Amino acid sequence: MRTVVAVDWSEQSFNAVKVVCRLFTHESLTLIHAVDLRPFENPLFAQPLGRNSAGAMREAMVAAGERLLDQTGSLVPVTIPSIQRVYKIGNPAPVVLEAIRSAHADLVAVGSRGRGRLAELVLGSVSHRVVLHAPCAALLVREDPGSIRRVLLAVEGYENSVRLRSWLSTHRFSRPIELSLSTVVPTIPIGDSTMEFRYDKWTAEMDQYARQLVDETAAALRTMYPAVTAQVEHGDPAHCITQAAGHADLVIVGSHGWRGLEHFLLGSVSHAVLHNVTCPILVLR
Repeated sequence: MRTVVAVDWSEQSFNAVKVVCRLFTHESLTLIHAVDLRPFENPLFAQPLGRNSAGAMREAMVAAGERLLDQTGSLVPVTIPSIQRVYKIGNPAPVVLEAIRSAHADLVAVGSRGRGRLAELVLGSVSHRVVLHAPCAALLVREDPGSIRRVLLAVEGYENSVRLRSWLSTHRFSRPIELSLSTVVPTIPIGDSTMEFRYDKWTAEMDQYARQLVDETAAALRTMYPAVTAQVEHGDPAHCITQAAGHADLVIVGSHGWRGLEHFLLGSVSHAVLHNVTCPILVLR
């Protein structure tokens, strides 16, 4: 696996390095750190400091970035055949995305401080922009759970199932895992009693579809991961998956749009999971 890890001085970033190294076997791993020096080019910032002070701060940030790459590099196992440390000056999110493309990466790992939805809306988030726009799978890490054994896989329709199975068959976990598959049939409030018969029929059809989906997915994955269980839940999809994630060491979700029957099954829960789950999250495309 070709992997890129975006690093900064946050604890979550160091956790991302440790978790991604533990999860998979890597053919190559690139640590990248980007420093945004644009504030020092703004006269409102630079002039009060004076040219010399602003220059000294720029030099200090560059030196700190090089130390960061040394420290995070010390967490990477020496058994990985190719380890690169890349330092760039520029807007972090575009720099990281370009590094992903240049490395032809299969996976990017980032730490997330978990700012919350309002702060992300106003300020943006480098980690969430990378997850959103990366052309490959993305691992978002807040906490380091230590040993990763219990893995929750949110299955969101047949197209999504095929994509998840393909990725997991190509990129195996480095250690044994217990894989729990889950899909959710949403409950829809019925205000008109005359609609109950149609609703019951729709629910029965959805239950059958959901059960067939998770059973077929589980059967395919058992050839690679023997410890696989499957379940169908009812309720709000985002809430159900988020609650189930409380018992997992890692959550896997897909990231794409859903239409028709598959949209009613689960809908796009990825956004809710990214904001509400504290364990590592693997977003597959």
